[in-house]
Amino acid sequence: MIEMKVEGMTCGHCEQAVRKALAAVPGVTHVLEVDRIKQSATLEGNPDLADLIAAVKDEGFQASAT
Repeated sequence: MIEMKVEGMTCGHCEQAVRKALAAVPGVTHVLEVDRIKQSATLEGNPDLADLIAAVKDEGFQASAT
């Protein structure tokens, strides 16, 4: 399981955008949770961390590993 900090989400649309971006990264098998209150995302798989961060950044948010 991979946990990430995702900063900048303010609404459900933000959560959906991040969820969709993360799901599209090669190696991600399942996005378990994207939570704007916790400013976090949890997913399963074996993706490259740099690809995850880039996907979130492309949506206009900041991400880092926790």
